[in-house]
Amino acid sequence: MPYNEALDKRIVDAISNWGTNRKKMFGGTCYLLNGNMMCGVYRDYLILRLGEKQARDALERPFVMPCDITGRPMKGWVMVEIQGVEGERLTQWLKKARCFVETLPSK
Repeated sequence: MPYNEALDKRIVDAISNWGTNRKKMFGGTCYLLNGNMMCGVYRDYLILRLGEKQARDALERPFVMPCDITGRPMKGWVMVEIQGVEGERLTQWLKKARCFVETLPSK
């Protein structure tokens, strides 16, 4: 199944000046910050690396589910349905991922 290219373009527009690198991954795209995976697009979902506590908290919000693209959920990651990233919500989610990933050592 192809990934949502319109969502991917919105991400590019939102993070173009953050110093990220884009990679094709998981049949979609992934964005790395300082060599660490930060976010991406899988099918019609925004995937985000938030860290374990923030990911648990995010799961209580509508349109958010565990990030499970391999049959085994990824700790500290969530998937957000397209309805959950409308308008400015996309940028808000991306900033949360950026804040977490900036705490990680560079690779």
